[in-house]
Amino acid sequence: MSDAVAHLTGDWTVERVLFDLAADRSGSFHGTAVFGEADDGRLVHTEDGELQWEGATSPAGRTLMLLPAADGTCEVLFSDGRFFHELDLRTGHWTVSHACAADSYEGTFDVVSRDEWHVCWRTTGPTKDHLQRSIYRRRVVPGP
Repeated sequence: MSDAVAHLTGDWTVERVLFDLAADRSGSFHGTAVFGEADDGRLVHTEDGELQWEGATSPAGRTLMLLPAADGTCEVLFSDGRFFHELDLRTGHWTVSHACAADSYEGTFDVVSRDEWHVCWRTTGPTKDHLQRSIYRRRVVPGP
C-alpha cells in the first residue's frame, strides 16, 4: 500500500460494534463511508448510517478530513480542522495514539485487501472504557 489517500478514495460500507466496557453495554453502527476529494486537495471522509444503542436506533454520522503528504501518508483532521492523528498505510498496518483531555485513544488500522480494511479504537480515561471495531468494505456503486 503506497498511498493511503489513493487506497481510501471511494465508497465503502461500514459495520461497527461499540462496547462500553465499564457499563457492560454494546451497540452497533451500520452505514456508508465516502472518501471524496475536496476542492482544496484534501480528502473528505463522511460517514452516514444508523446507530443502535440500548434498543434505540437513531441516525448517526461524522466527517473527517485527510490531508495527503507527498510520501503517501496523511494527517487526519476533525471536521473543524483540529489535528486527530497521522495515518500511514504503506505497510498495511498502522497504530496511533490520540490524547483528548483526560482520555487516551489507541487505534489500529489494518488493510486486509484492496476492498477491505479494519479499524479498532480503545478509549480509556477517568470516565471512559470503550472499544470500537469497524470493518470497511468497498462498495460497488451502480452506474447510470
